[in-house]
Amino acid sequence: MKSHIAELAGIRESVLAGPSEKATAAQHAKGKLTARERIELLLDPGSFQEVEPLRRHRATGFGLEAKKPYTDGVITGWGTVDDRTVFVYAHDFRIFGGALGEAHATKIHKIMDMAIAAGAPLVSLNDGAGARIQEGVTALAGYGGIFRRNTAASGVIPQISVMLGPCAGGAAYSPALTDFVFMVRETSQMFIT
Repeated sequence: MKSHIAELAGIRESVLAGPSEKATAAQHAKGKLTARERIELLLDPGSFQEVEPLRRHRATGFGLEAKKPYTDGVITGWGTVDDRTVFVYAHDFRIFGGALGEAHATKIHKIMDMAIAAGAPLVSLNDGAGARIQEGVTALAGYGGIFRRNTAASGVIPQISVMLGPCAGGAAYSPALTDFVFMVRETSQMFIT
C-alpha cells in the first residue's frame, strides 16, 4: 500500500512540474508563462483547488497512444480573487500546443458547469491551437459542448477570456462568446480555421 501511495505522490509531483524543462524553457523564451504560473498570478496565494489533474486522453492513432500526459493540456479548478470565488481554466501550450481533445474538453465542461452552478465568474486563460485534429470528431464535439455552455452562461455569470498566445478555431470562437476578451500586444492572436 505504501508503495502505491509513494507512486501517486511521485505522479502528482510530475504533474506540478509539467511536461519537461525544455518545454518550459521554450515557453519562457517566447516571453510567455506556463498555465500554472498564470493561474498563480491570477488567484489569491494558496487558494487554487485543481480539478482532475490526473486526467489523460484515451485516443489512439497518430502516435497518441504513446503520449498520454497528465492534465491533457489544460489546468482546471477554482480559487479566489480578492477573496471572491472564481473558476478558471488555462490551456497548457507545452502539451500538444494547448490543442483541445476529448479529455481536455471534458475538464473544461466540468469547470464551466461548476461555475454556472455556483453563480461565480469563469476566467479562461487561452493559449491553444484549437482542436486536436488527431482525435477527429470527438475534439470537435468537445468545442460544441463549450459553445453550448458559453451561451447557457451568457447573462448568468461573468465570462472573461484572456488571450495569451495564438488561438485558432474553437480556441478563438469560444472567447468571442464571452463577456470580456483581453489580449496581449504582439503575443495574442485569434484566427478562424
